[in-house]
Amino acid sequence: MAWFTDRHFFLLAVCLYGLGAVHSVFLWRKGFRRDDHVIFFLLLAGFALHTTAMFKRGLRLDACPVNNLYEATTFLLWALALACLAVGLLPRLKFLGAFASPVLFAVGVFALMPDLDPPRGPQPVFSNALESFHAATILLAYGAFGLGAVAAGMFLLQRRNLKAHKVSAVLSVFPSIQRLEMISTRLVFAGFVLFTVGLAAGHELPRKAGVSFFSDPKVLWSVLMWAAYLALQVAHKFFGRSSRNFAVGVIVAFVFLLLTFWITNLDSPLHHP
Repeated sequence: MAWFTDRHFFLLAVCLYGLGAVHSVFLWRKGFRRDDHVIFFLLLAGFALHTTAMFKRGLRLDACPVNNLYEATTFLLWALALACLAVGLLPRLKFLGAFASPVLFAVGVFALMPDLDPPRGPQPVFSNALESFHAATILLAYGAFGLGAVAAGMFLLQRRNLKAHKVSAVLSVFPSIQRLEMISTRLVFAGFVLFTVGLAAGHELPRKAGVSFFSDPKVLWSVLMWAAYLALQVAHKFFGRSSRNFAVGVIVAFVFLLLTFWITNLDSPLHHP
């Protein structure tokens, strides 16, 4: 049936992310008084539909679907949802979905705008196993960075509440401020390792003879992001930058990643030969 296109599967996934966002509002109003599994299962169902949408488009095109703004955005959202579900398997971190679902819904609605998915021209073909490994590790890195930013946001919220001597129900359900700092730090480190491995594998992407790997806008942007995350970690671990500054930096870096990823991806001859 014509209805069951990849875009319609993604639309259904965004609807489930939206239900998760609505449910998150009620959780916030109740002060997270209990461990809620509804968010996790809404995200899981949305992720299944999201994966189906990407799989169908990849099969239809016989290519890795990252050739326009719609596809690049759905890839980023898929990586974030995957990372959120993986971390959400830990009972004390199931509520991460309450922070991630509004982001998934808002960006998903943006991705569904028709102008972001125009008729396609020549398609890039990513059939080499190393290139697939490059794409997978980079996407997982983005997901880890996104979850690190979510944990950093919760850290800042906890810190503000503690400074205001506000002992609310939120504090009793959230992990301790020390644990949130550890989670954010480790997620950023894991993302950085994956990002480094992915960039190294990306050096084998096909390109025109005589064209430098580092002349590509997406490569230069990736190196900039790599350097930014490296600087955040070094400043925090070795130069005594405060945990608050680290958390703010992680959030700013991920927001910048979200806002600029698609621009450099569309302008990259390496990814669109």
